[in-house]
Order: sequence, then structure tokens, then C-alpha cells
Amino acid sequence: MAGTKTEKIRQQELRQPDTFQKVGNDARDWLAQRQKLIGIVVAVIILGGVGAGIASELSKRGEEKASQALGQALSVLDRPIDGVQPAQPGDTETPFKSVKERDEALVKALTDFRKEHGGTRSATTAALSLGEAQFRLGNFADAQASFGDFLKGAAQNDPLRAGAFEGQGYAFEAEKKFDEALKAFEQMGAAGGGEFLAGMGDYHKGRMLIAQDKKDEAASVLSKVSTDHPNTTAARLSSERLAVLASQGVKIPVPAQPAVTGTDAG
Repeated sequence: MAGTKTEKIRQQELRQPDTFQKVGNDARDWLAQRQKLIGIVVAVIILGGVGAGIASELSKRGEEKASQALGQALSVLDRPIDGVQPAQPGDTETPFKSVKERDEALVKALTDFRKEHGGTRSATTAALSLGEAQFRLGNFADAQASFGDFLKGAAQNDPLRAGAFEGQGYAFEAEKKFDEALKAFEQMGAAGGGEFLAGMGDYHKGRMLIAQDKKDEAASVLSKVSTDHPNTTAARLSSERLAVLASQGVKIPVPAQPAVTGTDAG
């Protein structure tokens, strides 16, 4: 079944070694940290979303055809990669020589798919995977555009929007477009993304302020993360950044204490 295959392929893609170290340590775990959320939601979109609310049978058939074609486009990820993803018993396809070669094939397959099936839910979903592959290849402008296409087509309550804003932010950051990156990360925070991404928008905002040498402002933003989002990855990363700023002589604001509520015993 195309949907099941697509889910398998999508999860396999997200298990591949990440190459976000081009942007820095913060980006290296971007895909790995989000593989469960993205894999589940994409599967729901393709399996459960096709045909839901479609006004006509013709449109429904177009969505079903597109979901099947997306599974075929993503089948590139089934092929082994020399030294990275060993061939399994029964594999007949020639292994890719490198992850780069695999990503180049993936970009071509998804680009061709989106041209043929533009306007479908699957084409919107494919833009997210396309942006990730383009980022890994260092094609940052193309990645920015693909993440933007996903954001234009995805519903406002789509839980993947936060991850797309984050990817867009990283792509702007890679080109040292810090103002654009800052905006993307602010939008990421507003998009939510659930408990998994809690506080990450503010953390990234702090990083961009540091990159712009606005360290006092960055300290103010980062110091609030632990209070607003305690016991999260964002809180831990923010604390680490604050420690570096403190070592550089930046005054760290004292975090506001949560309001104490209760009744007067007297």
C-alpha cells in the first residue's frame, strides 16, 4: 500500500546521518530530534488526509494518485549507500556512492514530483523533505524557498509548521542572513510545535542576537527560557549559552520567579 510504504520511507529518511554541522552544533540534531513527530504526522497526512474533505471524486483521485507518486519519489531512500547504509539481503539496486549522491537523486525526484502534482497535499508535504535535502547539499536559497512553499500550503494548525520555520531559519543563518533567520525563529515560536519544540524558538532567537553582537538582549531572552519552559531541551541549551555569555562579562538577568498563589491563612 502506497501510504504504508511512504511512511516507512519517510521514517527511514529521517534516520539518516544529519549534516547540519555546516551551521553549527545546534543544527546537527535537528532531524534526529524531530523524526518521530515528522514521521507520524506525514503518515497521517498521506494515509488519513487523502480524500478527507475533497469536494469532488476527481479531486480525490488526484490526491490518491499524488500520494502514490510521492511514495515512488521517496523510494530513492530505499537504496543502500556505500559505507553508510549497507545493502540488505535481496537488494538489487546499485548503492549510492555517498549521501550527497543520494540527496541529489532525492532532490531531482521530489522536484519532478512537485512539478507534476502541484496543488496537492502530497506536493506540500514533499516540499518539507525537499527543503531538508537541499539544506544538506548546501543549497540554502533553494531550501529557504522549499520550506516557504510548505508553509504557504500547510494548514495553520499543522504541527510541522514549527519545524519548517526552524529549517528556514537555519537556511538563512547559513547565509549569515541573521535578520531573516531571527524572524523565522520568532515565527517558529509562535507556531508552537507541541512539547517537543517548547522554547526552541526563543532559544534560537537568543542565538541570532548573539550572532548580531546583541549580547545583553540575548541574555534577556535566554534567561526567560528556563522559567517559561522548565526541564526542556531549550532550557538546557539556553543555560549553556548563558554560561558562555557570563564568562564573557555579560550581565545575566535574574530569572523571574513563578508567581506564588494561595490563600491567606489569617
